[in-house]
Amino acid sequence: MYKLYGKRALDLIMAIFLFLIFSPIFVLIFCLLFFTNKGAVFFFQNRPGLKGEVFKIIKFKTMKDGIDKDGNPLSDALRITRIGSLVRKTSFDELPQLFNVIKGDMSMVGPRPLLVEYLPLYNSSQLQRHNEKPGITGWAQINGRNAISWERKFELDIWYIENVNFFLDLKILLLTFGNVIRGKGVSQQGHVTVGRFLGSEK
Repeated sequence: MYKLYGKRALDLIMAIFLFLIFSPIFVLIFCLLFFTNKGAVFFFQNRPGLKGEVFKIIKFKTMKDGIDKDGNPLSDALRITRIGSLVRKTSFDELPQLFNVIKGDMSMVGPRPLLVEYLPLYNSSQLQRHNEKPGITGWAQINGRNAISWERKFELDIWYIENVNFFLDLKILLLTFGNVIRGKGVSQQGHVTVGRFLGSEK
């Protein structure tokens, strides 16, 4: 019953409530990024959602567009802006995804939506992470986030898919808030973001 109706109700209530609560911060970040990024406030990217259906995720734009002399993108550490680093550290770059939740593309809790190009790299078990809507936060996020391996992250995603319930979602939301306050697990040591997923054994 919760998966059919309650989870969507929780998503709408939480997303609207959080947007109202954080609207002053949303406006402040919008203004700072508007001037820092010369008007480019948001970052849009296609991501696979429920059953692998592609949707467009929205985040605050924390990195500038930069390439090296050969035309290759610069590393995340070189492209991230000073304001962007602060926004990412506090996880406020995720705030615009509340609109994805309200729209129904995402849930408050679920496996994080990754890159479309990763879809053919998953093994049969890892593909199960698309049996639920992707989330702003999830079981993997409160158990290491970007500081754990891809394989461990996917194991945690599948565990969540198999055990989703109201009390688990509530626990994840509360622990996420605590992790954000402490800045826990935001990145791997020496990196701004986690490295790319290169595939697992089938």
